[in-house]
Amino acid sequence: MTLWQLRRKAAERLKSISGDSAGFEADQIIRFVFPGDALKRAEHTDADEEAAARVDEIVSRREAGEPLQYIFGEWEFMGLPFTVRPGVLIPRADTEILCEKALSLIRSGPYRTVLDLCCGSGCIGVSLRKYSDAEVTCADIDENCLALAKENAGRNGVDVALLQGDLFDAVAGRRFDLICCNPPYLSEADMDSLQTEVRHEPALALYGGRDGLDYYRRIAKDYERFLSPGGTMLLEIGSAQEAPVRRLFPKAEVIHDYAGLPRVITIGGSK
Repeated sequence: MTLWQLRRKAAERLKSISGDSAGFEADQIIRFVFPGDALKRAEHTDADEEAAARVDEIVSRREAGEPLQYIFGEWEFMGLPFTVRPGVLIPRADTEILCEKALSLIRSGPYRTVLDLCCGSGCIGVSLRKYSDAEVTCADIDENCLALAKENAGRNGVDVALLQGDLFDAVAGRRFDLICCNPPYLSEADMDSLQTEVRHEPALALYGGRDGLDYYRRIAKDYERFLSPGGTMLLEIGSAQEAPVRRLFPKAEVIHDYAGLPRVITIGGSK
Protein backbone atom coordinates (compact mmCIF):
# COMPACT_ATOMS: atom_id res chain seq x y z
CA MET A 1 0.00 0.00 0.00
CA THR A 2 1.35 3.40 -0.91
CA LEU A 3 1.43 6.24 1.57
CA TRP A 4 -1.19 8.05 -0.50
CA GLN A 5 -3.54 5.07 -0.36
CA LEU A 6 -3.00 4.87 3.41
CA ARG A 7 -3.77 8.58 3.74
CA ARG A 8 -6.93 8.27 1.61
CA LYS A 9 -8.16 5.29 3.64
CA ALA A 10 -7.59 7.22 6.89
CA ALA A 11 -9.49 10.25 5.57
CA GLU A 12 -12.48 8.09 4.63
CA ARG A 13 -12.62 6.57 8.12
CA LEU A 14 -12.27 9.95 9.80
CA LYS A 15 -15.28 11.49 8.05
CA SER A 16 -17.64 10.03 10.66
CA ILE A 17 -15.96 11.92 13.50
CA SER A 18 -14.21 14.83 11.77
CA GLY A 19 -16.50 15.75 8.88
CA ASP A 20 -14.94 18.37 6.60
CA SER A 21 -11.70 18.24 8.61
CA ALA A 22 -11.10 14.56 7.81
CA GLY A 23 -8.56 15.30 5.08
CA PHE A 24 -6.65 17.75 7.25
CA GLU A 25 -6.53 15.28 10.13
CA ALA A 26 -5.41 12.46 7.84
CA ASP A 27 -2.54 14.67 6.64
CA GLN A 28 -1.57 15.45 10.24
CA ILE A 29 -1.53 11.75 11.12
CA ILE A 30 0.63 10.87 8.13
CA ARG A 31 3.08 13.67 8.99
CA PHE A 32 3.19 12.48 12.60
CA VAL A 33 3.93 8.84 11.72
CA PHE A 34 6.17 9.68 8.73
CA PRO A 35 8.26 12.74 9.74
CA GLY A 36 9.77 14.95 7.09
CA ASP A 37 8.38 15.46 3.59
CA ALA A 38 7.08 11.93 3.03
CA LEU A 39 3.59 13.26 2.28
CA LYS A 40 4.97 15.12 -0.73
CA ARG A 41 6.14 11.78 -2.16
CA ALA A 42 3.08 9.86 -0.96
CA GLU A 43 2.04 8.48 -4.34
CA HIS A 44 5.42 6.83 -4.84
CA THR A 45 6.25 5.82 -1.26
CA ASP A 46 5.27 2.47 0.19
CA ALA A 47 4.07 2.26 3.79
CA ASP A 48 5.65 -0.53 5.81
CA GLU A 49 3.41 -2.74 7.95
CA GLU A 50 4.55 -1.30 11.26
CA ALA A 51 3.86 2.29 10.20
CA ALA A 52 0.52 1.33 8.64
CA ALA A 53 -0.46 -0.32 11.93
CA ARG A 54 0.49 2.87 13.80
CA VAL A 55 -1.73 4.94 11.49
CA ASP A 56 -4.57 2.45 12.02
CA GLU A 57 -4.18 2.73 15.81
CA ILE A 58 -4.32 6.53 15.73
CA VAL A 59 -7.34 6.57 13.42
CA SER A 60 -9.14 4.08 15.67
CA ARG A 61 -8.53 6.26 18.73
CA ARG A 62 -9.72 9.30 16.81
CA GLU A 63 -12.85 7.44 15.65
CA ALA A 64 -13.59 6.79 19.33
CA GLY A 65 -13.60 10.57 19.89
CA GLU A 66 -10.16 11.15 21.38
CA PRO A 67 -8.69 14.51 20.33
CA LEU A 68 -5.83 14.24 17.88
CA GLN A 69 -3.76 16.59 20.05
CA TYR A 70 -3.91 14.23 23.02
CA ILE A 71 -3.08 11.25 20.81
CA PHE A 72 0.01 13.01 19.44
CA GLY A 73 0.94 14.51 22.82
CA GLU A 74 1.83 17.80 21.13
CA TRP A 75 0.41 20.56 18.96
CA GLU A 76 1.62 23.71 17.28
CA PHE A 77 0.62 27.18 18.49
CA MET A 78 2.01 30.43 17.07
CA GLY A 79 4.46 28.35 15.07
CA LEU A 80 5.89 26.81 18.26
CA PRO A 81 5.71 23.21 19.55
CA PHE A 82 3.67 22.64 22.71
CA THR A 83 3.31 19.48 24.72
CA VAL A 84 -0.34 18.68 25.46
CA ARG A 85 -1.87 16.04 27.68
CA PRO A 86 -5.28 15.10 29.10
CA GLY A 87 -6.36 17.32 31.97
CA VAL A 88 -5.15 20.54 30.31
CA LEU A 89 -6.95 22.56 27.65
CA ILE A 90 -5.72 22.07 24.09
CA PRO A 91 -4.20 25.20 22.45
CA ARG A 92 -6.42 26.46 19.63
CA ALA A 93 -5.83 28.65 16.60
CA ASP A 94 -8.58 31.03 17.77
CA THR A 95 -6.39 32.03 20.70
CA GLU A 96 -3.63 33.10 18.32
CA ILE A 97 -5.77 36.20 17.59
CA LEU A 98 -5.27 37.29 21.21
CA CYS A 99 -1.57 36.43 21.09
CA GLU A 100 -0.99 38.41 17.90
CA LYS A 101 -2.68 41.48 19.40
CA ALA A 102 -0.60 41.15 22.56
CA LEU A 103 2.63 40.98 20.54
CA SER A 104 1.57 44.05 18.57
CA LEU A 105 1.08 45.98 21.81
CA ILE A 106 4.38 44.82 23.30
CA ARG A 107 6.29 45.81 20.18
CA SER A 108 4.63 49.21 19.83
CA GLY A 109 4.99 50.41 23.42
CA PRO A 110 6.63 49.83 26.79
CA TYR A 111 4.61 46.82 27.89
CA ARG A 112 7.28 45.25 30.04
CA THR A 113 5.30 43.01 32.39
CA VAL A 114 2.74 40.49 31.15
CA LEU A 115 0.33 38.20 33.01
CA ASP A 116 -1.03 35.08 31.32
CA LEU A 117 -4.05 34.44 33.55
CA CYS A 118 -5.67 30.97 33.42
CA CYS A 119 -2.53 29.94 31.56
CA GLY A 120 -3.35 26.26 30.96
CA SER A 121 -0.57 24.81 28.81
CA GLY A 122 1.21 28.17 28.87
CA CYS A 123 0.68 28.67 25.14
CA ILE A 124 0.00 32.42 25.43
CA GLY A 125 2.66 33.31 27.97
CA VAL A 126 5.38 31.11 26.47
CA SER A 127 4.69 32.46 22.97
CA LEU A 128 4.83 36.07 24.16
CA ARG A 129 8.12 35.42 25.96
CA LYS A 130 9.55 33.63 22.92
CA TYR A 131 8.70 36.43 20.52
CA SER A 132 9.44 39.42 22.78
CA ASP A 133 11.61 40.50 25.68
CA ALA A 134 8.66 41.09 28.02
CA GLU A 135 8.72 39.67 31.55
CA VAL A 136 5.98 37.03 31.65
CA THR A 137 4.09 35.52 34.58
CA CYS A 138 1.84 32.49 34.04
CA ALA A 139 -0.88 31.87 36.64
CA ASP A 140 -3.43 29.08 37.03
CA ILE A 141 -5.44 27.42 39.76
CA ASP A 142 -4.44 23.92 38.58
CA GLU A 143 -0.98 22.63 39.49
CA ASN A 144 -1.10 20.26 36.50
CA CYS A 145 -1.44 23.24 34.18
CA LEU A 146 1.49 24.99 35.81
CA ALA A 147 3.62 21.86 35.52
CA LEU A 148 2.83 21.65 31.81
CA ALA A 149 3.42 25.38 31.31
CA LYS A 150 6.84 24.95 32.92
CA GLU A 151 7.56 22.03 30.62
CA ASN A 152 6.53 24.05 27.56
CA ALA A 153 8.62 27.01 28.61
CA GLY A 154 11.64 24.71 28.81
CA ARG A 155 10.78 23.08 25.51
CA ASN A 156 10.77 26.49 23.83
CA GLY A 157 13.85 27.78 25.64
CA VAL A 158 12.26 30.60 27.64
CA ASP A 159 11.86 31.54 31.29
CA VAL A 160 8.48 32.49 32.74
CA ALA A 161 7.35 32.93 36.34
CA LEU A 162 4.74 30.39 37.47
CA LEU A 163 2.20 31.12 40.21
CA GLN A 164 -0.73 29.10 41.51
CA GLY A 165 -4.02 30.61 42.65
CA ASP A 166 -7.65 31.30 41.83
CA LEU A 167 -7.60 34.06 39.20
CA PHE A 168 -5.95 37.19 40.66
CA ASP A 169 -5.29 35.52 44.03
CA ALA A 170 -2.15 34.14 42.41
CA VAL A 171 -0.70 37.63 41.88
CA ALA A 172 -1.95 39.50 44.95
CA GLY A 173 -0.32 42.89 45.33
CA ARG A 174 1.20 42.97 41.85
CA ARG A 175 0.38 45.00 38.74
CA PHE A 176 1.03 44.22 35.09
CA ASP A 177 1.29 46.33 31.96
CA LEU A 178 -0.57 43.69 29.96
CA ILE A 179 -3.00 41.04 31.17
CA CYS A 180 -3.99 38.24 28.78
CA CYS A 181 -6.63 35.67 29.61
CA ASN A 182 -8.58 32.91 27.89
CA PRO A 183 -11.03 32.13 30.71
CA PRO A 184 -13.57 29.30 30.84
CA TYR A 185 -16.59 30.66 28.96
CA LEU A 186 -18.89 27.81 27.94
CA SER A 187 -22.44 27.98 29.27
CA GLU A 188 -24.48 25.16 30.74
CA ALA A 189 -26.19 24.72 27.37
CA ASP A 190 -22.80 24.65 25.63
CA MET A 191 -21.54 21.95 27.97
CA ASP A 192 -24.62 19.82 27.27
CA SER A 193 -23.96 19.93 23.52
CA LEU A 194 -20.17 19.55 23.38
CA GLN A 195 -18.53 17.77 20.48
CA THR A 196 -17.30 14.29 21.37
CA GLU A 197 -13.63 15.26 21.34
CA VAL A 198 -14.16 18.37 23.49
CA ARG A 199 -15.70 16.18 26.19
CA HIS A 200 -12.20 14.77 26.72
CA GLU A 201 -10.95 18.19 27.85
CA PRO A 202 -11.19 19.36 31.48
CA ALA A 203 -14.49 20.97 32.48
CA LEU A 204 -12.52 23.27 34.80
CA ALA A 205 -11.03 24.96 31.73
CA LEU A 206 -14.31 25.08 29.79
CA TYR A 207 -17.29 25.75 32.04
CA GLY A 208 -18.00 29.40 32.74
CA GLY A 209 -21.18 29.03 34.75
CA ARG A 210 -24.81 28.78 33.75
CA ASP A 211 -24.57 31.61 31.20
CA GLY A 212 -20.82 31.29 30.56
CA LEU A 213 -20.05 34.68 32.10
CA ASP A 214 -18.99 33.86 35.67
CA TYR A 215 -15.28 34.44 35.07
CA TYR A 216 -15.87 37.67 33.17
CA ARG A 217 -17.87 38.98 36.10
CA ARG A 218 -15.10 38.15 38.52
CA ILE A 219 -12.45 39.65 36.27
CA ALA A 220 -14.48 42.83 35.72
CA LYS A 221 -14.78 43.26 39.49
CA ASP A 222 -11.06 42.96 40.23
CA TYR A 223 -8.85 43.58 37.22
CA GLU A 224 -8.21 47.30 37.72
CA ARG A 225 -6.26 46.57 40.92
CA PHE A 226 -3.84 44.41 38.94
CA LEU A 227 -3.43 46.50 35.80
CA SER A 228 -0.72 49.15 35.65
CA PRO A 229 -1.82 52.73 34.86
CA GLY A 230 -2.27 52.95 31.09
CA GLY A 231 -2.11 49.16 30.80
CA THR A 232 -4.27 46.88 28.67
CA MET A 233 -6.19 43.67 29.23
CA LEU A 234 -7.05 41.18 26.48
CA LEU A 235 -9.76 38.58 27.01
CA GLU A 236 -10.82 35.84 24.64
CA ILE A 237 -14.61 35.50 24.33
CA GLY A 238 -17.07 33.09 22.80
CA SER A 239 -18.43 34.04 19.38
CA ALA A 240 -21.90 34.74 20.81
CA GLN A 241 -20.74 36.66 23.90
CA GLU A 242 -19.93 40.09 22.52
CA ALA A 243 -23.06 41.85 23.80
CA PRO A 244 -23.09 40.51 27.38
CA VAL A 245 -19.32 40.92 27.80
CA ARG A 246 -19.54 44.50 26.50
CA ARG A 247 -22.05 45.23 29.27
CA LEU A 248 -19.45 44.11 31.80
CA PHE A 249 -16.68 46.11 30.10
CA PRO A 250 -18.49 49.12 28.53
CA LYS A 251 -15.31 50.66 27.08
CA ALA A 252 -14.02 47.46 25.54
CA GLU A 253 -13.08 47.19 21.89
CA VAL A 254 -13.72 43.96 19.99
CA ILE A 255 -11.30 42.13 17.71
CA HIS A 256 -12.81 39.73 15.20
CA ASP A 257 -11.25 36.49 13.98
CA TYR A 258 -10.61 35.56 10.36
CA ALA A 259 -14.18 34.33 10.02
CA GLY A 260 -15.49 37.72 11.09
CA LEU A 261 -16.64 36.50 14.52
CA PRO A 262 -15.95 38.41 17.75
CA ARG A 263 -13.01 36.69 19.42
CA VAL A 264 -11.08 39.07 21.72
CA ILE A 265 -11.95 42.17 23.72
CA THR A 266 -9.43 44.88 24.54
CA ILE A 267 -9.83 46.86 27.75
CA GLY A 268 -7.65 49.85 28.60
CA GLY A 269 -5.41 52.13 26.62
CA SER A 270 -2.01 52.08 25.00
CA LYS A 271 0.88 53.01 27.24
